[in-house]
Amino acid sequence: MTNAPLIELRDTTKKYDDGPPALAGVTLSVAAGECVAILGHSGSGKSTLLNLIAGLDRPSSGTVTVGGTRVDRLGEAGSAKYRRASIGMIFQFFNLLDDLTVLDNVLVPAQLAGMGKGEAKQRAVELLGSLGIDRHAKAYPQRLSGGQRQRVAVARALMNKPALLLADEPTGALDSSSAEDVRRLLLDLNSEGQTILLVTHDVRLAASTARRTIELVDGAVERDVVNDGSSAGMPLTRPAGAAG
Repeated sequence: MTNAPLIELRDTTKKYDDGPPALAGVTLSVAAGECVAILGHSGSGKSTLLNLIAGLDRPSSGTVTVGGTRVDRLGEAGSAKYRRASIGMIFQFFNLLDDLTVLDNVLVPAQLAGMGKGEAKQRAVELLGSLGIDRHAKAYPQRLSGGQRQRVAVARALMNKPALLLADEPTGALDSSSAEDVRRLLLDLNSEGQTILLVTHDVRLAASTARRTIELVDGAVERDVVNDGSSAGMPLTRPAGAAG
């Protein structure tokens, strides 16, 4: 056993031009098994932080380490291999392939990773069953509700048993009922030991889902607090002005 954090950023900065940095000297760590919410308004640096952890971008300075891997040092091929092996990603708008069935969408990460067909199909069927959407395995995504599509996206993200699940505004495109279903699903996954980094602008979602909230303001950590759990059992309400 090791006490090393699963995610560790040290004095990490990202600049895209001559303006203010998108991320400004961020130092933070996340332990294995934690569910941490990254909170902030548009332009606060949330997406930049997510991209650096996912190996989709490199910092201008500082380090990014995930599971002992110096992600900031990886080349293009190394970054792709790292994401296949270690990262599952859930997006606001699902990013499912409409010309593939639910089952085939879930199988995509396994195919990219070279998993055997029999093993991959068994894993996919088990995930769809555990998420309550196995009856839709042969359906196409456009025939499903938003909440069902997000469950398919979660199954796909979990396909390769990633050490880290990155959820980028996972309830932002959902109605209140579907958003609550996804919130409870994230809680269940975390209770089973899945490490989750939840990126959101929704204070209520952060407080009711994560044990810890890190707030970014202008690319810097404004606060890093442990949630008291007082909102854990309360249903979500959509933020004012959120898309329907």
